[in-house]
Amino acid sequence: MKTITKYGLAAALGCSMLTAVAHAQESESQIPTKGEKVAGAPFEVKRDWGTFKLADRIAEKIKKGEPIKYVFSYQASGIPLFSPQYKAGFEMGCKMGKAIYPMDCASIAPVQNDPNQQVSQIEAKLAAGEVDCVGIEPVSSDAMTAITNKLMDQGIPVFTAGVTSRGHEFTNFTQIPDKEGSYAAETVLKWIKDNNKSDIKVFAVSGGDPTQFWAQGRMKGFEDTIKAAIPDASFVTGAANGLNTSYEPGKTFDVYRSFLTANPNVQFIQNVDIGAEHADRAIETLGLAGKVYTIGWNSSKGQLDAIEKGIQVAQFDQRWPDQAAFGAPACAQFLKNGVILPNTQTLKAVLKDGVSQARAELDKTMAQ
Repeated sequence: MKTITKYGLAAALGCSMLTAVAHAQESESQIPTKGEKVAGAPFEVKRDWGTFKLADRIAEKIKKGEPIKYVFSYQASGIPLFSPQYKAGFEMGCKMGKAIYPMDCASIAPVQNDPNQQVSQIEAKLAAGEVDCVGIEPVSSDAMTAITNKLMDQGIPVFTAGVTSRGHEFTNFTQIPDKEGSYAAETVLKWIKDNNKSDIKVFAVSGGDPTQFWAQGRMKGFEDTIKAAIPDASFVTGAANGLNTSYEPGKTFDVYRSFLTANPNVQFIQNVDIGAEHADRAIETLGLAGKVYTIGWNSSKGQLDAIEKGIQVAQFDQRWPDQAAFGAPACAQFLKNGVILPNTQTLKAVLKDGVSQARAELDKTMAQ
């Protein structure tokens, strides 16, 4: 993916983050192959929150080189766009993990977001003795904290991904929400400058669940960075009152259509999850193409179509397949080599000149 040169990005994110973003957009996968070699790992590891001691039954397997049982628990198996990409990522990660250390892989997920059911599924696997190492994608920052800490206390290594977490896992492999928002704003500001769109002053932020920690970070980072660069910018909806669109495609379209009808002065909409393509459809239906623009998160054919049409400025790919894949190689590296893989996630911005490559990557992921 072509690297975007962002004016002012170093100030917003810091030079080290700028370098990471540039490197990330040049590479197909962000899953690291090197990490922290920890004294005593995998059998006993001291961290700032306490000491982890690998369960005896797992330690015996490692000493004998026997396969481990890896379980990946994620939010839901029935969410459009998200679930197929997470499934493909899990399968990719299992292959990566097996190349490092022998393992049997299993994935579990509720059909729709249900943190209680997600925990129950993990507990069932645990009770059956089918868990030697775990990857978890939480619904929210606190939803999996208790089960994560319980697993770690029982000597079962845990790695989380996709959502910022407050548990005692070894690594939380995910984006940093406020930096995502700032990066998105810098991308939009550059687009405004390059395309002589300085008349754009009225913004709105939105998402399927605007109250979530990650949604708040993306919204606030975007709003703060836009206002710092455009002092007279206004937000019809901001981080404090983000437009709630739901995650259901038809409802999301209806919400955007109603919102745009009621707020004809809006010129730019940020969607922080999977709904931007439905904002794009509402814009087209209302004849507002060329008057209202969008950005959105994650990769979909609908968003890529809208970028080509000039309605959507960019999609921000948080690399769902990498998130879903991370746990298996992280478990393998920890148990085989005593290495803890770091969080190396950054966003990949896709603009018009990157659509063809993004389509090819999406098709490849969905075909796996």
